[in-house]
Amino acid sequence: MELEVVHETRYTYGAPVSLAHHLAHLQPLDDDHQQLLSHDLLTEPDGEIHHAGVDSFGNACLWFSRTLPHDQLLVRSSSRVRLQPRFAALQPAASPPWDTLAAGLRYVARGAFDAAVQFSMPSPFVPRLEVLRAYAAASFVPGRPVLLGAIDLMQRIHADFEYRSASTQIDTPLAQTFEQRAGVCQDFAHMLAGALRMLGLPARYVSGYLLTQPAGAPGALLGADASHAWVQVYAPGTPGLPGDWLDLDPTNNLIPALGHVRLALGRDFGDVTPLRGVIRGGGDAHTLAVAVHTRAVDGGPTLANVAA
Repeated sequence: MELEVVHETRYTYGAPVSLAHHLAHLQPLDDDHQQLLSHDLLTEPDGEIHHAGVDSFGNACLWFSRTLPHDQLLVRSSSRVRLQPRFAALQPAASPPWDTLAAGLRYVARGAFDAAVQFSMPSPFVPRLEVLRAYAAASFVPGRPVLLGAIDLMQRIHADFEYRSASTQIDTPLAQTFEQRAGVCQDFAHMLAGALRMLGLPARYVSGYLLTQPAGAPGALLGADASHAWVQVYAPGTPGLPGDWLDLDPTNNLIPALGHVRLALGRDFGDVTPLRGVIRGGGDAHTLAVAVHTRAVDGGPTLANVAA
């Protein structure tokens, strides 16, 4: 399936901004199962592009600045990707036992280092919470294959927590989200990642886009018209799993297939924020408007995911 994504961010300031520096994670990943066909980033007023590079997690980044006064900033990212199925041959029951996997990742002096360990540690948006360990335990009886446990945990989060727009902010603590049993896709991803990490299992936060039907249409997935977030769980050696990570979308209770475009990977939202920066000026009143449109270029189906 070939998809086109347009992601537009507009800041309007209460007073002119005299200097601005920004970091963008807006270029989709490019690999064997997600081919980046084109990408273009437009800024108005024109930005002075300082550097395009790759961060420590392998994500494409763009740093840009504006040194002339401006009272608005528009950033429009336009991308086209071709997606291939990744998990059609997956065998979750043949994944390694979760407790054996977690034990093998524990620190041992002079032992081999597995880079996935960094994703089993707490991070700024995903602290260690004992309530998450207790919640996860029901899905992970001793010896259970890690992917069976992770899929069950995803299904429970989807059932037990309500997707409610504007119920949280970017900085709402994860403990508060868990207590109120409601949040948005970012919160669902942080909860799943935090619960897995409390058991010593690596989990990566994924930012990206979701192909959906128009809002309100029958079968429409949650997360339309905005950037989306989900999780990857570590399961090396699993038959039918390309690489070592399986994507899980707890907001929609899905194993993604052809409806999810991966933008960036990190420990949590803070590592892969689509656009962030610092400004001088701007006054006290800022407004932010974000719009995302994802469509199938080749006229394919508007929903293409695997129900878990």
